[in-house]
Amino acid sequence: MEHTGYAEVMAQKAEVMKRSVGIDYDLYATGALSFDYEGMMTGTGYTIDEVARVQAETAVGSTPLVELHNITALARAVSPAGMGARIFVKDEAQNPSGSFKDRRASISIFEAKKKGYPGVSAATSGNYGAAVASQAAKRGLSCIIVQEAFDSRGIAQPEIAEKTRACEAYGAEVIRLSVGPELFYVFLMILSETGYFNASLYTPFSVLGIETLGFEIAREIKQREGRFPDVVIATHAGGGNVTGTGRGLAKAGAAGTALVAASVDLAGLHMASDTDFNRKSFTTGHTGFGIPFVTWPDRADVPKNAARPLRYIDRFVTVTQGEVFYITQCLAELEGMERGPAGNTSLTAAFAVARTMEKDKIVVVQETEYTGAGKHPYAQLNLARSMGITVRRGDPKQNVPGKAIVIPEEPSQIAVTDVDLDRLRRSYLKNAKDGLGPGQKITETDIAFLAADIRATEQYVREAMGI
Repeated sequence: MEHTGYAEVMAQKAEVMKRSVGIDYDLYATGALSFDYEGMMTGTGYTIDEVARVQAETAVGSTPLVELHNITALARAVSPAGMGARIFVKDEAQNPSGSFKDRRASISIFEAKKKGYPGVSAATSGNYGAAVASQAAKRGLSCIIVQEAFDSRGIAQPEIAEKTRACEAYGAEVIRLSVGPELFYVFLMILSETGYFNASLYTPFSVLGIETLGFEIAREIKQREGRFPDVVIATHAGGGNVTGTGRGLAKAGAAGTALVAASVDLAGLHMASDTDFNRKSFTTGHTGFGIPFVTWPDRADVPKNAARPLRYIDRFVTVTQGEVFYITQCLAELEGMERGPAGNTSLTAAFAVARTMEKDKIVVVQETEYTGAGKHPYAQLNLARSMGITVRRGDPKQNVPGKAIVIPEEPSQIAVTDVDLDRLRRSYLKNAKDGLGPGQKITETDIAFLAADIRATEQYVREAMGI
């Protein structure tokens, strides 16, 4: 790259992204705000059968679907008579690097290999980095992972340090940075200088990889129980998880299955803040990512994000950090499954939701993830204490992100808080309107796109945007 100053590098973002992803996003533009979403998804050339075939080559997917008999019994013990739906979990920890993120990485790395890229790179602090590194190793490609790993004092989150270890174990080079805007700058520099493929979380390849997860859940429950699940609950952060799962459910014909997004409540903590960075005990699956990416998906590192959560979710709920730690221990002690925090976020929500449903209903937790030294609750809670955060047992409603983690005293205290989808839709539309360039006007094509993007009527869009 000829110019290496921050402003010069950022000005070349569109060019670098187009070259490193291999998608000409301009081909899909249809208006000031609108684009041909389905055209972009199908333009990759991958059908769901083709995705499944590619994933099978590297032992990704076809993970066990496990009924959690003991957790279901616990939910029923603290539910009204006749209530307490059956809880199942898709054990995605059985994927090569230990999470559903292998599904996302598999298609990106296959695409990079097919198109002759010399290597792959991704900017991620979580499981996705390990997935990219693992899949790159399987396909014989070089890999660079860029992490936002520590604060200005050099204090690293144990979960991120665990992912550094995993990425390096798979042979990847890991570049660790402090929290701040330099992450994307460095990532752009790497893509430009190496000519590597950008295995972004937000490309069609990444989202298509998750479709098989939703598809498998619907197909396997139908085969075992003779019907589709009533509810599928997915941990929500950047939006790709719920988008891919929703698309997979639809392709399996599970139109009546409700898709619930679940995030850890980290309200009040800013994800790009140096002081807040280590005051959270979860690096993903929380509202610090979940809310912004719902209200404006195209804040991503690609021109048009393939993850469009409002198109697919029927309900959005939050749980507290302490509740997730409680359910993590329940899963280990009652089911013999020691799993990491992100998947246990959706399990926590499932436990609460199941208590409000009749016994013959079926709730599926869409994923698990592996755990390890840095991802274990003890490591997370020790960091919290070192940051001056109170950790105690009590009523989880007294949880205060960044100040107090309150672990329930008994299971009946576990509950979900609903996020107002209408408020999120209106916030999305405001962001869309604010994003218009000079002289740009909203057209009928834009209105139709926006309505589809938030699952609302065109009249709703007009009224909300004052058109």
